[in-house]
Amino acid sequence: MTAGWPLPTAPIAEEVARFAAAHQLDRRSREVDERPEFPRREFRAMGEAGLLGLATSKERGGRGLSLTEAAVGLYHLAYRGGTAFAKISLQPEFSSVLADHGDRALVERWFRPLLRGETLVGNQITEAGAGSDASALATVAERVGDDYVLSGEKTEVAHALDAEAALVYARSPGSTRHRGISAFLVPQDLPGVRRVPGSGDLGERWQRRGSVVYDRVQIPLSHRIGAEGEGFTYVRSELVRERGLLAAVYLGVARASWEETVRYVGERATFGRPLSDDQAVAFPLVDDGAAMVATWQYTLHALEQLDTGVAGEGTVSMAKAMAAEVALRTIDHAIQFHGGRGYSRALSHEQRWRDVRSGSIAHGASEVIRRSMARELWPRKSPTNP
Repeated sequence: MTAGWPLPTAPIAEEVARFAAAHQLDRRSREVDERPEFPRREFRAMGEAGLLGLATSKERGGRGLSLTEAAVGLYHLAYRGGTAFAKISLQPEFSSVLADHGDRALVERWFRPLLRGETLVGNQITEAGAGSDASALATVAERVGDDYVLSGEKTEVAHALDAEAALVYARSPGSTRHRGISAFLVPQDLPGVRRVPGSGDLGERWQRRGSVVYDRVQIPLSHRIGAEGEGFTYVRSELVRERGLLAAVYLGVARASWEETVRYVGERATFGRPLSDDQAVAFPLVDDGAAMVATWQYTLHALEQLDTGVAGEGTVSMAKAMAAEVALRTIDHAIQFHGGRGYSRALSHEQRWRDVRSGSIAHGASEVIRRSMARELWPRKSPTNP
């Protein structure tokens, strides 16, 4: 801990610290980057420890923390183990559409085992022609009797090779834009499902992203999540919560690099004096520390408002956009001020930068988030007749 700006505190923080030390999350984060794999052992241990689904209600089998308390837990998971284990903790929140709208049997079969770390449920929205604009999905789910027949391809899929099931978003034939999009729980071992490895990613390699092709896959009616045509509405609400909580993840990772750099420049001597005496080094680190604290306070404020139903989509989503940018800048300074070693794999900064880089893209690109915020500031008005 660095004087001046203490770490966020809550009972969950001490619990996370003990778990991270016992399971060597920092070391494991580097291992699953070097040899990409989904960390099943830690996933199960997190489930047993109650560290999956921190913000999921107790009724659903989760921890039942408020969004702000969950954010503190995620911050510390990221601070001590990088983005990997914080995002694994968030996987039930990423699948909350299933918990909130799925058939009870589906929840018991797939969601509760996810909370226990026994089964990995992924999410499949993105397609080659539909990234940030999820309403442009082309994958089709055609109703045939008491079943649906799913056809299409999902791309840039996290856990494409490892998830036992996935929430798949597809549209009814003939529907356009967001109308007609439904969500389905699709076991990934069904006939007609083909999983294709990706070409490799800049960061977060443990997710083993790839594509999933659906060739007339038959899905029971009971596997549709909620009402037909309401999938886009469901996932949009889920995304807002995700974005606010992801802000905590990126800030926790950045804090680790910032603290290590503050210590280093205070100990490192150049030209006969501490590196911290150089204003070109010291001042950016001061600015980074203040920016992280300010963004954290904004994140807490947005999550508190979301908990009480006050905050709008753009207000909460901006926390993620801000946190990703602050984190990248902070970690970039860590690389710069550690010199050649900072650029090397000898230290963790380069991996942290790679892992956080997705923050401005995934779960809503920063440009799309700012557009959403702009619409809150300047709501669209119906045209008036002259």
